[in-house]
Amino acid sequence: MFSLFPRNAASIKISKPQFGRRFFASEKGQSEAVFPPHLLNTPVTSIGKLSNDMRVATEEGYGETATIGVFIDAGSAFETAQTNGVAHFLEHMAFKGTATRNKKQIERDIENMGGSLNAYTSRESTTYIARVFKDDVPKAVEILADILLNSELSESAIEAERSTILREMEEVNKDHGEVIFDHLHAAAFQGTPLGRTILGPVENIKSINRGQLRDYIKNHYTGRRMVLAGAGAVRHDELMSAANKHFGNLPAGGTSTPTRVGPGKVTGSVISVRDDTLPHVHVAVAVEGVGWSHPDFYTMQLMQTIIGNWEKNVGGGKNLSSKLVGELTSNDSIRSLNTFTTCYGDTGLFGSYIVGDPENAFWATRAIPLEWARLGQIVTDGEIERAKNRLKASTLMSLDGTQAICEDIGRQVLHHGRRMPPAETFLRIDAITKQDVMRVAKERCEDVDPVLVAIGPTFNVPDYNLLRSFTLWNRL
Repeated sequence: MFSLFPRNAASIKISKPQFGRRFFASEKGQSEAVFPPHLLNTPVTSIGKLSNDMRVATEEGYGETATIGVFIDAGSAFETAQTNGVAHFLEHMAFKGTATRNKKQIERDIENMGGSLNAYTSRESTTYIARVFKDDVPKAVEILADILLNSELSESAIEAERSTILREMEEVNKDHGEVIFDHLHAAAFQGTPLGRTILGPVENIKSINRGQLRDYIKNHYTGRRMVLAGAGAVRHDELMSAANKHFGNLPAGGTSTPTRVGPGKVTGSVISVRDDTLPHVHVAVAVEGVGWSHPDFYTMQLMQTIIGNWEKNVGGGKNLSSKLVGELTSNDSIRSLNTFTTCYGDTGLFGSYIVGDPENAFWATRAIPLEWARLGQIVTDGEIERAKNRLKASTLMSLDGTQAICEDIGRQVLHHGRRMPPAETFLRIDAITKQDVMRVAKERCEDVDPVLVAIGPTFNVPDYNLLRSFTLWNRL
Protein backbone atom coordinates (compact mmCIF):
# COMPACT_ATOMS: atom_id res chain seq x y z
CA MET A 1 0.00 0.00 0.00
CA PHE A 2 1.19 3.50 -0.79
CA SER A 3 2.30 5.11 2.46
CA LEU A 4 1.22 8.65 3.19
CA PHE A 5 4.45 9.43 5.00
CA PRO A 6 7.17 7.28 3.43
CA ARG A 7 10.46 7.36 5.30
CA ASN A 8 12.19 7.16 1.96
CA ALA A 9 11.45 10.52 0.36
CA ALA A 10 12.33 9.09 -3.05
CA SER A 11 8.86 7.55 -3.24
CA ILE A 12 7.44 11.07 -3.64
CA LYS A 13 8.70 12.95 -6.67
CA ILE A 14 8.30 16.71 -6.62
CA SER A 15 9.99 18.88 -9.17
CA LYS A 16 9.77 22.55 -10.03
CA PRO A 17 9.83 22.89 -13.80
CA GLN A 18 8.40 26.40 -13.93
CA PHE A 19 7.47 29.32 -11.71
CA GLY A 20 4.43 28.69 -9.58
CA ARG A 21 4.04 25.02 -10.57
CA ARG A 22 4.94 21.66 -9.16
CA PHE A 23 4.28 18.18 -10.40
CA PHE A 24 3.26 15.41 -8.05
CA ALA A 25 3.74 11.74 -8.83
CA SER A 26 2.59 8.73 -6.83
CA GLU A 27 1.68 5.15 -7.51
CA LYS A 28 -1.73 6.34 -8.68
CA GLY A 29 -0.33 8.49 -11.43
CA GLN A 30 0.69 12.09 -11.96
CA SER A 31 -1.24 15.34 -11.70
CA GLU A 32 -0.32 18.99 -11.99
CA ALA A 33 -0.94 21.64 -9.34
CA VAL A 34 -0.43 25.40 -9.33
CA PHE A 35 0.68 27.17 -6.16
CA PRO A 36 1.54 30.78 -5.30
CA PRO A 37 5.25 31.57 -4.91
CA HIS A 38 5.05 31.98 -1.14
CA LEU A 39 4.00 28.35 -0.77
CA LEU A 40 6.84 27.04 -2.91
CA ASN A 41 9.45 29.30 -1.36
CA THR A 42 9.06 28.08 2.20
CA PRO A 43 12.39 27.29 3.90
CA VAL A 44 13.74 23.79 3.52
CA THR A 45 13.90 21.59 6.62
CA SER A 46 17.46 20.28 6.91
CA ILE A 47 17.85 16.96 8.70
CA GLY A 48 21.11 15.47 9.96
CA LYS A 49 21.99 12.55 12.18
CA LEU A 50 24.59 12.12 14.92
CA SER A 51 26.71 8.98 15.30
CA ASN A 52 24.23 7.72 17.92
CA ASP A 53 21.34 8.08 15.43
CA MET A 54 19.87 11.12 17.15
CA ARG A 55 18.27 13.28 14.47
CA VAL A 56 18.75 17.04 14.21
CA ALA A 57 16.25 19.01 12.11
CA THR A 58 16.27 22.73 11.35
CA GLU A 59 14.16 25.25 9.47
CA GLU A 60 16.41 28.27 9.08
CA GLY A 61 14.63 31.60 9.26
CA TYR A 62 15.25 35.24 10.05
CA GLY A 63 14.71 37.56 12.98
CA GLU A 64 16.38 37.61 16.36
CA THR A 65 14.82 34.64 18.18
CA ALA A 66 14.72 30.88 17.81
CA THR A 67 12.87 27.93 19.30
CA ILE A 68 14.80 24.79 20.15
CA GLY A 69 13.07 21.58 21.18
CA VAL A 70 13.92 18.02 22.14
CA PHE A 71 11.26 15.50 21.14
CA ILE A 72 11.41 12.04 22.69
CA ASP A 73 9.62 8.91 21.53
CA ALA A 74 8.41 8.23 25.07
CA GLY A 75 5.12 8.84 26.86
CA SER A 76 2.48 7.07 28.91
CA ALA A 77 1.91 4.53 26.10
CA PHE A 78 5.38 3.15 26.88
CA GLU A 79 4.57 2.45 30.52
CA THR A 80 3.29 -0.58 32.38
CA ALA A 81 0.47 -0.52 34.91
CA GLN A 82 3.13 -0.35 37.65
CA THR A 83 5.08 2.52 36.07
CA ASN A 84 2.14 4.51 34.68
CA GLY A 85 2.88 8.17 35.40
CA VAL A 86 6.68 7.93 35.33
CA ALA A 87 7.08 9.87 32.06
CA HIS A 88 5.01 12.79 33.36
CA PHE A 89 6.72 12.67 36.77
CA LEU A 90 10.12 12.78 35.07
CA GLU A 91 9.07 15.85 33.07
CA HIS A 92 8.45 17.64 36.37
CA MET A 93 11.74 16.48 37.85
CA ALA A 94 13.79 17.80 34.91
CA PHE A 95 13.53 21.36 36.27
CA LYS A 96 14.41 20.51 39.87
CA GLY A 97 18.19 20.44 39.54
CA THR A 98 21.08 18.65 37.84
CA ALA A 99 24.59 17.62 38.83
CA THR A 100 25.86 21.11 37.92
CA ARG A 101 22.80 23.35 38.46
CA ASN A 102 20.22 23.56 41.19
CA LYS A 103 16.64 24.64 40.52
CA LYS A 104 17.38 28.33 41.05
CA GLN A 105 20.40 28.23 38.74
CA ILE A 106 18.34 26.65 35.94
CA GLU A 107 15.73 29.41 36.29
CA ARG A 108 18.41 32.11 36.51
CA ASP A 109 20.29 30.89 33.44
CA ILE A 110 17.12 30.93 31.36
CA GLU A 111 15.99 34.32 32.69
CA ASN A 112 19.43 35.86 32.13
CA MET A 113 19.08 34.97 28.44
CA GLY A 114 15.57 36.46 28.35
CA GLY A 115 14.31 33.05 27.31
CA SER A 116 11.66 30.58 28.38
CA LEU A 117 11.68 26.85 29.07
CA ASN A 118 8.69 24.53 28.97
CA ALA A 119 7.84 20.84 28.74
CA TYR A 120 4.82 18.60 28.23
CA THR A 121 4.05 14.90 28.08
CA SER A 122 1.55 13.11 25.85
CA ARG A 123 0.68 9.46 25.41
CA GLU A 124 3.38 8.86 22.80
CA SER A 125 5.97 11.59 23.27
CA THR A 126 7.68 13.94 25.70
CA THR A 127 8.75 17.42 24.61
CA TYR A 128 11.12 20.03 26.06
CA ILE A 129 11.04 23.49 24.45
CA ALA A 130 13.32 26.52 24.84
CA ARG A 131 12.81 29.95 23.26
CA VAL A 132 15.88 32.20 23.19
CA PHE A 133 17.74 34.89 21.24
CA LYS A 134 19.70 33.60 18.26
CA ASP A 135 23.08 34.10 19.94
CA ASP A 136 21.97 31.91 22.85
CA VAL A 137 21.05 28.83 20.81
CA PRO A 138 24.20 26.86 21.84
CA LYS A 139 23.54 27.71 25.48
CA ALA A 140 19.91 26.59 25.18
CA VAL A 141 20.99 23.23 23.73
CA GLU A 142 23.45 22.81 26.62
CA ILE A 143 20.72 23.52 29.19
CA LEU A 144 18.29 21.12 27.51
CA ALA A 145 20.94 18.39 27.48
CA ASP A 146 21.79 19.06 31.13
CA ILE A 147 18.23 18.80 32.47
CA LEU A 148 17.46 15.75 30.34
CA LEU A 149 20.61 13.70 30.87
CA ASN A 150 21.99 14.90 34.20
CA SER A 151 18.90 15.41 36.32
CA GLU A 152 19.80 14.88 39.98
CA LEU A 153 16.48 13.27 40.96
CA SER A 154 17.04 13.86 44.67
CA GLU A 155 14.78 12.09 47.13
CA SER A 156 13.70 15.38 48.69
CA ALA A 157 12.70 16.82 45.30
CA ILE A 158 10.80 13.65 44.40
CA GLU A 159 8.82 13.78 47.64
CA ALA A 160 8.06 17.48 47.17
CA GLU A 161 6.89 16.95 43.61
CA ARG A 162 4.31 14.32 44.55
CA SER A 163 2.01 16.92 46.10
CA THR A 164 2.44 19.20 43.07
CA ILE A 165 1.35 16.46 40.68
CA LEU A 166 -1.57 15.47 42.92
CA ARG A 167 -2.74 19.09 42.89
CA GLU A 168 -2.39 19.09 39.11
CA MET A 169 -4.55 15.97 38.99
CA GLU A 170 -7.23 17.75 41.04
CA GLU A 171 -7.28 20.61 38.54
CA VAL A 172 -7.43 18.22 35.58
CA ASN A 173 -10.37 16.39 37.15
CA LYS A 174 -12.28 19.68 37.36
CA ASP A 175 -12.07 20.06 33.58
CA HIS A 176 -14.91 18.02 32.08
CA GLY A 177 -13.25 18.04 28.66
CA GLU A 178 -10.08 16.48 30.07
CA VAL A 179 -12.07 13.89 32.01
CA ILE A 180 -14.20 13.02 28.96
CA PHE A 181 -11.15 12.27 26.81
CA ASP A 182 -9.38 10.30 29.55
CA HIS A 183 -12.52 8.17 29.91
CA LEU A 184 -12.78 7.89 26.13
CA HIS A 185 -9.28 6.43 25.93
CA ALA A 186 -9.95 4.12 28.87
CA ALA A 187 -13.10 2.80 27.16
CA ALA A 188 -11.71 2.57 23.62
CA PHE A 189 -8.28 1.12 24.43
CA GLN A 190 -9.20 -1.21 27.26
CA GLY A 191 -6.34 -3.29 28.60
CA THR A 192 -3.68 -1.39 26.64
CA PRO A 193 -1.20 1.38 27.55
CA LEU A 194 -3.13 3.95 25.49
CA GLY A 195 -6.07 3.47 27.82
CA ARG A 196 -4.15 4.79 30.82
CA THR A 197 -3.94 8.43 31.83
CA ILE A 198 -0.81 10.51 31.35
CA LEU A 199 -0.55 11.49 35.02
CA GLY A 200 -1.06 7.93 36.25
CA PRO A 201 -3.16 6.73 39.19
CA VAL A 202 -2.86 8.27 42.66
CA GLU A 203 -1.19 5.18 44.11
CA ASN A 204 1.57 5.35 41.48
CA ILE A 205 2.17 9.05 42.01
CA LYS A 206 2.59 8.37 45.72
CA SER A 207 5.01 5.49 45.15
CA ILE A 208 7.18 6.39 42.11
CA ASN A 209 10.81 6.24 43.17
CA ARG A 210 14.24 7.34 41.98
CA GLY A 211 15.08 3.91 40.58
CA GLN A 212 12.04 3.89 38.31
CA LEU A 213 12.89 7.36 37.03
CA ARG A 214 16.50 6.35 36.35
CA ASP A 215 15.39 3.22 34.52
CA TYR A 216 13.01 5.23 32.37
CA ILE A 217 15.78 7.64 31.35
CA LYS A 218 18.13 4.76 30.58
CA ASN A 219 15.60 2.88 28.44
CA HIS A 220 13.87 5.75 26.65
CA TYR A 221 16.14 8.81 26.55
CA THR A 222 18.39 7.35 23.85
CA GLY A 223 19.69 8.64 20.53
CA ARG A 224 17.39 6.70 18.23
CA ARG A 225 14.33 7.89 20.13
CA MET A 226 15.19 11.60 20.18
CA VAL A 227 14.95 14.52 17.77
CA LEU A 228 16.52 17.94 18.32
CA ALA A 229 14.57 20.49 16.29
CA GLY A 230 15.15 24.19 15.71
CA ALA A 231 13.18 26.94 13.98
CA GLY A 232 13.75 30.65 13.50
CA ALA A 233 17.11 32.40 13.67
CA VAL A 234 19.18 29.23 13.90
CA ARG A 235 21.66 27.72 11.46
CA HIS A 236 21.62 23.99 10.84
CA ASP A 237 25.38 23.53 11.10
CA GLU A 238 25.34 25.45 14.40
CA LEU A 239 22.62 23.20 15.80
CA MET A 240 24.39 20.06 14.58
CA SER A 241 27.60 21.18 16.28
CA ALA A 242 25.81 21.92 19.57
CA ALA A 243 23.92 18.62 19.39
CA ASN A 244 27.10 16.65 18.81
CA LYS A 245 28.82 18.40 21.71
CA HIS A 246 26.07 17.90 24.28
CA PHE A 247 24.16 14.85 23.04
CA GLY A 248 26.92 13.04 21.15
CA ASN A 249 27.80 10.72 24.05
CA LEU A 250 24.20 9.65 24.52
CA PRO A 251 23.85 5.90 23.83
CA ALA A 252 21.98 5.03 20.67
CA GLY A 253 19.80 2.47 22.41
CA GLY A 254 17.76 -0.18 20.69
CA THR A 255 15.17 0.44 18.03
CA SER A 256 12.08 2.25 19.18
CA THR A 257 9.65 -0.49 20.19
CA PRO A 258 6.68 1.13 21.91
CA THR A 259 3.84 -0.98 23.21
CA ARG A 260 1.37 -0.33 20.42
CA VAL A 261 -2.30 -1.13 20.48
CA GLY A 262 -2.39 -2.11 16.84
CA PRO A 263 -5.20 -1.38 14.39
CA GLY A 264 -8.62 -2.86 15.05
CA LYS A 265 -8.20 -2.96 18.84
CA VAL A 266 -10.76 -0.31 19.77
CA THR A 267 -13.41 -1.77 22.07
CA GLY A 268 -16.99 -0.60 21.64
CA SER A 269 -18.33 0.48 25.03
CA VAL A 270 -20.08 3.16 27.08
CA ILE A 271 -18.97 5.00 30.20
CA SER A 272 -21.71 7.09 31.80
CA VAL A 273 -21.02 9.20 34.91
CA ARG A 274 -24.31 10.63 36.11
CA ASP A 275 -24.13 13.93 37.99
CA ASP A 276 -27.45 15.79 38.04
CA THR A 277 -25.83 18.80 39.72
CA LEU A 278 -24.23 19.81 36.42
CA PRO A 279 -26.25 22.20 34.24
CA HIS A 280 -25.28 20.52 30.96
CA VAL A 281 -24.49 17.04 29.72
CA HIS A 282 -21.10 16.30 28.14
CA VAL A 283 -21.11 13.53 25.51
CA ALA A 284 -18.30 12.21 23.30
CA VAL A 285 -18.91 9.61 20.58
CA ALA A 286 -16.00 8.07 18.67
CA VAL A 287 -14.95 5.23 16.39
CA GLU A 288 -11.53 3.90 15.52
CA GLY A 289 -9.49 6.39 13.50
CA VAL A 290 -6.13 6.05 11.76
CA GLY A 291 -2.49 6.43 12.73
CA TRP A 292 -0.14 9.23 11.71
CA SER A 293 1.20 7.38 8.67
CA HIS A 294 -2.02 5.90 7.36
CA PRO A 295 -2.90 6.66 3.70
CA ASP A 296 -6.32 7.96 4.81
CA PHE A 297 -4.88 10.44 7.33
CA TYR A 298 -5.79 13.53 5.34
CA THR A 299 -9.14 12.12 4.25
CA MET A 300 -10.14 11.83 7.90
CA GLN A 301 -8.84 15.33 8.53
CA LEU A 302 -11.11 16.48 5.72
CA MET A 303 -14.07 14.61 7.22
CA GLN A 304 -13.39 16.32 10.52
CA THR A 305 -13.43 19.70 8.76
CA ILE A 306 -16.70 18.92 6.96
CA ILE A 307 -18.46 17.97 10.20
CA GLY A 308 -17.01 21.07 11.84
CA ASN A 309 -16.77 22.75 15.23
CA TRP A 310 -19.01 25.29 16.91
CA GLU A 311 -19.23 27.38 20.07
CA LYS A 312 -22.43 29.15 21.09
CA ASN A 313 -20.63 32.39 21.88
CA VAL A 314 -19.30 32.71 18.31
CA GLY A 315 -22.74 32.72 16.66
CA GLY A 316 -23.37 31.43 13.16
CA GLY A 317 -25.32 28.32 14.01
CA LYS A 318 -27.61 27.10 11.27
CA ASN A 319 -26.05 29.55 8.81
CA LEU A 320 -22.68 27.77 8.87
CA SER A 321 -21.69 25.31 6.15
CA SER A 322 -21.63 22.35 8.57
CA LYS A 323 -24.86 20.42 8.22
CA LEU A 324 -24.44 18.85 11.66
CA VAL A 325 -23.97 22.27 13.29
CA GLY A 326 -27.06 23.51 11.47
CA GLU A 327 -29.13 20.60 12.73
CA LEU A 328 -27.89 20.71 16.31
CA THR A 329 -28.38 24.46 16.63
CA SER A 330 -31.82 24.55 15.00
CA ASN A 331 -33.55 24.26 18.39
CA ASP A 332 -30.76 25.72 20.55
CA SER A 333 -30.05 22.32 22.11
CA ILE A 334 -26.23 22.40 22.33
CA ARG A 335 -23.64 24.85 23.57
CA SER A 336 -20.65 23.48 21.68
CA LEU A 337 -19.53 20.87 19.17
CA ASN A 338 -15.93 19.74 18.83
CA THR A 339 -15.07 17.22 16.10
CA PHE A 340 -11.71 15.53 16.66
CA THR A 341 -9.21 13.24 14.99
CA THR A 342 -6.72 11.89 17.54
CA CYS A 343 -3.82 9.99 15.96
CA TYR A 344 -1.23 7.62 17.40
CA GLY A 345 1.42 5.38 15.89
CA ASP A 346 -0.92 2.87 14.31
CA THR A 347 -4.40 3.68 15.58
CA GLY A 348 -6.54 6.65 16.55
CA LEU A 349 -9.96 7.99 17.45
CA PHE A 350 -12.40 9.91 15.28
CA GLY A 351 -15.51 11.47 16.72
CA SER A 352 -17.37 14.44 18.14
CA TYR A 353 -17.76 15.95 21.60
CA ILE A 354 -20.89 17.92 22.42
CA VAL A 355 -22.04 19.93 25.42
CA GLY A 356 -25.75 20.59 25.60
CA ASP A 357 -29.11 20.42 27.32
CA PRO A 358 -29.85 17.09 29.03
CA GLU A 359 -33.38 16.96 27.57
CA ASN A 360 -31.98 16.84 24.03
CA ALA A 361 -29.07 14.48 24.71
CA PHE A 362 -30.64 11.51 22.89
CA TRP A 363 -31.45 13.49 19.77
CA ALA A 364 -28.04 15.26 19.69
CA THR A 365 -26.09 12.03 20.26
CA ARG A 366 -28.06 10.26 17.54
CA ALA A 367 -27.29 13.06 15.08
CA ILE A 368 -23.53 12.34 15.18
CA PRO A 369 -23.50 8.79 13.67
CA LEU A 370 -26.24 9.84 11.24
CA GLU A 371 -23.95 12.59 9.98
CA TRP A 372 -21.19 10.00 9.54
CA ALA A 373 -23.64 7.91 7.53
CA ARG A 374 -24.51 10.91 5.35
CA LEU A 375 -20.83 11.44 4.52
CA GLY A 376 -20.74 7.86 3.25
CA GLN A 377 -23.63 8.45 0.88
CA ILE A 378 -24.43 11.99 -0.21
CA VAL A 379 -21.55 14.33 0.56
CA THR A 380 -21.49 17.11 -2.03
CA ASP A 381 -18.69 18.53 -4.17
CA GLY A 382 -19.29 21.95 -2.59
CA GLU A 383 -18.72 20.56 0.89
CA ILE A 384 -15.51 18.89 -0.24
CA GLU A 385 -14.08 22.05 -1.79
CA ARG A 386 -15.00 24.28 1.15
CA ALA A 387 -13.46 21.80 3.57
CA LYS A 388 -10.27 21.59 1.49
CA ASN A 389 -9.85 25.36 1.61
CA ARG A 390 -10.47 25.46 5.35
CA LEU A 391 -8.07 22.57 5.98
CA LYS A 392 -5.34 24.26 3.93
CA ALA A 393 -5.87 27.53 5.79
CA SER A 394 -5.78 25.86 9.20
CA THR A 395 -2.60 23.99 8.19
CA LEU A 396 -0.76 27.24 7.43
CA MET A 397 -2.26 29.07 10.42
CA SER A 398 -1.04 26.31 12.72
CA LEU A 399 2.53 27.13 11.64
CA ASP A 400 2.38 30.73 12.81
CA GLY A 401 5.50 31.35 14.91
CA THR A 402 8.79 29.59 15.54
CA GLN A 403 7.46 27.44 18.39
CA ALA A 404 4.63 26.06 16.25
CA ILE A 405 7.10 25.33 13.43
CA CYS A 406 9.57 23.69 15.80
CA GLU A 407 6.84 21.46 17.24
CA ASP A 408 5.68 20.51 13.76
CA ILE A 409 9.23 19.59 12.73
CA GLY A 410 9.84 17.54 15.85
CA ARG A 411 6.54 15.67 15.62
CA GLN A 412 6.89 14.81 11.94
CA VAL A 413 10.54 13.76 12.11
CA LEU A 414 9.83 11.71 15.23
CA HIS A 415 6.90 9.88 13.64
CA HIS A 416 7.82 9.83 9.94
CA GLY A 417 11.56 10.37 9.70
CA ARG A 418 11.07 13.47 7.54
CA ARG A 419 9.05 16.69 7.37
CA MET A 420 6.39 17.23 4.76
CA PRO A 421 6.59 20.71 3.17
CA PRO A 422 3.36 22.75 2.97
CA ALA A 423 3.21 22.38 -0.83
CA GLU A 424 3.13 18.60 -0.52
CA THR A 425 0.45 18.84 2.16
CA PHE A 426 -1.68 20.91 -0.23
CA LEU A 427 -1.13 18.37 -2.99
CA ARG A 428 -2.30 15.54 -0.79
CA ILE A 429 -5.39 17.48 0.28
CA ASP A 430 -6.20 18.36 -3.35
CA ALA A 431 -5.86 14.70 -4.35
CA ILE A 432 -8.77 13.66 -2.10
CA THR A 433 -11.95 12.96 -4.06
CA LYS A 434 -15.59 12.69 -3.05
CA GLN A 435 -15.30 8.95 -3.54
CA ASP A 436 -12.41 8.85 -1.04
CA VAL A 437 -14.51 10.60 1.60
CA MET A 438 -17.46 8.29 1.01
CA ARG A 439 -15.24 5.20 1.11
CA VAL A 440 -13.50 6.16 4.36
CA ALA A 441 -16.79 7.18 5.99
CA LYS A 442 -18.24 3.77 5.20
CA GLU A 443 -15.13 1.84 6.23
CA ARG A 444 -14.64 3.69 9.51
CA CYS A 445 -18.16 4.65 10.60
CA GLU A 446 -20.65 2.17 9.12
CA ASP A 447 -21.57 -0.98 11.09
CA VAL A 448 -18.73 -0.49 13.61
CA ASP A 449 -18.41 -0.61 17.39
CA PRO A 450 -18.55 2.98 18.66
CA VAL A 451 -17.39 4.34 22.00
CA LEU A 452 -19.46 6.76 24.08
CA VAL A 453 -18.61 8.68 27.23
CA ALA A 454 -21.12 10.91 29.02
CA ILE A 455 -20.84 13.08 32.14
CA GLY A 456 -23.60 15.07 33.82
CA PRO A 457 -27.39 14.59 33.73
CA THR A 458 -27.14 11.51 31.48
CA PHE A 459 -30.75 10.29 31.78
CA ASN A 460 -31.40 10.88 28.06
CA VAL A 461 -28.10 9.52 26.71
CA PRO A 462 -28.72 6.37 24.59
CA ASP A 463 -27.43 3.02 25.81
CA TYR A 464 -24.87 1.00 23.87
CA ASN A 465 -27.35 -1.15 21.93
CA LEU A 466 -29.09 1.93 20.56
CA LEU A 467 -25.79 3.65 19.83
CA ARG A 468 -24.57 0.58 17.94
CA SER A 469 -27.78 0.49 15.93
CA PHE A 470 -27.30 4.10 14.85
CA THR A 471 -24.26 3.05 12.82
CA LEU A 472 -26.57 0.78 10.79
CA TRP A 473 -29.17 3.44 9.95
CA ASN A 474 -27.77 4.40 6.59
CA ARG A 475 -30.94 4.83 4.53
CA LEU A 476 -31.27 8.61 4.54
